[in-house]
Amino acid sequence: MSTTSSHHPSTANRGAAVEIRPSPPPLPNFLNSVKLKYVKLGYHYLMSHLLTLCLLPLIAVTAVNLSQLNLDDVGKLYDHLQYNLITVVGISAATIIGTTAYLMTRPRPVYLVDYSCYRPPDNLKVKFDVFMERSRLHGGFNESALEFQRKILERSGLGEETYLPEALHSIPPVPSMAAARKEAEDVMFGALENLFESTKINPKDIGILVVNCSLFNPTPSLSSMIINKYKLRGNIKTFNLGGMGCSAGVIAVDLAKDMLQVHRNTYAVVVSMENITQNWYFGNKKSMLIPNCLFRVGGAAVLLSNKSADKRRAKYKLLHTVRTHCGADDTAFNCVYQEEDDARKVGVSLSKDLMAIAGSALKANITTLGPLVLPISEQVLFFASLVARRIMDSKTKPYIPDFKLAFDHFCIHAGGRAVIDELEKNLQLSDEHVEPSRMTLYRFGNTSSSSIWYELAYTEAKGRMKKGNRVWQIAFGSGFKCNSAVWEAVKTVKPSDNNPWADCIHKFPVKISV
Repeated sequence: MSTTSSHHPSTANRGAAVEIRPSPPPLPNFLNSVKLKYVKLGYHYLMSHLLTLCLLPLIAVTAVNLSQLNLDDVGKLYDHLQYNLITVVGISAATIIGTTAYLMTRPRPVYLVDYSCYRPPDNLKVKFDVFMERSRLHGGFNESALEFQRKILERSGLGEETYLPEALHSIPPVPSMAAARKEAEDVMFGALENLFESTKINPKDIGILVVNCSLFNPTPSLSSMIINKYKLRGNIKTFNLGGMGCSAGVIAVDLAKDMLQVHRNTYAVVVSMENITQNWYFGNKKSMLIPNCLFRVGGAAVLLSNKSADKRRAKYKLLHTVRTHCGADDTAFNCVYQEEDDARKVGVSLSKDLMAIAGSALKANITTLGPLVLPISEQVLFFASLVARRIMDSKTKPYIPDFKLAFDHFCIHAGGRAVIDELEKNLQLSDEHVEPSRMTLYRFGNTSSSSIWYELAYTEAKGRMKKGNRVWQIAFGSGFKCNSAVWEAVKTVKPSDNNPWADCIHKFPVKISV
């Protein structure tokens, strides 16, 4: 997760204690019994079709009455309507006006036509021993810092084929502005070239451009670099999001969605990335060394459309976006923070409270998301549990909704092994549900806001995305934020030719040692 660049509050806030409650024990084993499983499935089916079941008697009675009508009854009804012309005209006019108003004001559907994830060249791969050797040769790290980085790497969940920018492969590293620009251009243009090739879109047809990158925001902006490269039209609506962390990819999609509600018949392109070159930490403060071990090169470009004609070739339809910001709390605000250490070396500090804050942000986010996506059966159970706890015993274990009934696939931001582990446990997900996140972390590392797209590409490469499947993309970022996007596959999705997993998917999943 990346950072904001706001001024740091007082040290009193830094030292604020946060009570971290132990996670509740798993449900008793009897809940896994076959009989109870079938009872719950039956209850879920009943509640999901409750309205239909209630309407069936009314439909049956109406059908019986209509079947008993004869020609004389139809003639009398026609005569009655003739003598009440004003009523008929009024009802017809109201129907026409209401239908027109609905069609004009209803939210326009937003389709994901295609997306592309950048895959760096093989010469930028960094093995653990190379990483440690380069760190040692730099000379800026003491033995304690080197040993700390070695332990973090071994426990991180990253593999031996992640990528670092070219400037950090040099001995000594050369993190210059020119090198940072080159990294940004390689990532953005690499993803966009593949996107334009797969969609056959003319860049001049793009009406909206949103670029997000937390830690590298040069002048001219990253969005201006794209406009200059592809000679985009002069009236394009552009946005450059900086300092918004690893969840900024969902924020960018949400912004593009809102813009597509205003501007008709156009395309929006979202580019999500992070820049590592100038943000590598060369000091010895351990809380600031963790990002060195986790963050790697990556980026994604996404093509969105509000054109009805694009439904036929689109992969997904955007159903919901939910954004949660916990920045009003000082502890949450400070848990991912860019600052200088005592030696005036700049880096991103990760607080020990990070996982507790992420848990609170997740709880707030799914409280809003739940009513939008969960079947009525789960909502009734959750509401009944809430009422029971208020009336009878507040210590009673609350009912945890089963989000597996709402989603077929989960794209959890590959921020680190601990993040994935916690969500797997708290949402009671299976190994297959978190497999895309674990394999993305292993193969590409933490690519910040673009990691959720590498995960979606993994699911497609495995051939698991079927028509009607729902996908939950969830990401955490500095601030502190938790953001969600929900997509529905409009067709059975086949992987694109430029899928970043295309030539290696047969090797996955791999077993990751603890």
